Amino acid sequence: MTTADRRAMAIADIVERTGIDEDLIERLVRTFYANIRRDALLGPLFDARISDWEPHLQRMCAFWSSVALMSGRYHGRPMEAHLPLPIDARHFDRWLELFERTARKICNPPAATHFIERARQIAESLEMGIAGGLGVMLAKGQRLERPDNEIFLPRHPAVVMEQEP
Repeated sequence: MTTADRRAMAIADIVERTGIDEDLIERLVRTFYANIRRDALLGPLFDARISDWEPHLQRMCAFWSSVALMSGRYHGRPMEAHLPLPIDARHFDRWLELFERTARKICNPPAATHFIERARQIAESLEMGIAGGLGVMLAKGQRLERPDNEIFLPRHPAVVMEQEP
C-alpha cells in the first residue's frame, strides 16, 4: 500500500466518522472569522494586519483542510506569521472560545470534537512558540502572560456571534 493509499484511507475514515468535508470546512472558517472580525479583542488585531480577507479565508480553508482531513492543501508557516503578534494567553483563550462556540454551532458533535481537539493543540503550540520567541520557556500547563503595555487589549471585549443563514 502506498503513502497516497494510506492517506486516502485515513481521510475516508475521518469523513465517515465525522462528516467533515471541504464544504463544512469552508462554512466553519467563514463563520468563525466573521465572528472574529466582530470581536472587540481579536477583531481589531486581525483587521490591523489583514486588508484583503478573501485570500486569508482561502488560506485558512486550506489550513483546516490539512489539519482536519490531512489533505496537504496548506503550505504556509503559521508559527512565523504569529511570532510578531502582540498577544498572550488571553488572546488564545478568546480565540479558542470563539472557535469552540462556532464549531459546536456549525458542526455535528463528532466533527466539532475533531476540530476542537486540533484547535486546542494548535493554540497550545503557537502560544508555546511565541513564548519561546520571547525567550520564555513554558512548562506544560504554563501560560504566556505579558504585561498589558506589551499586548493588544481593547477597553471593552465583547462579541456578536453571526446568525446562522
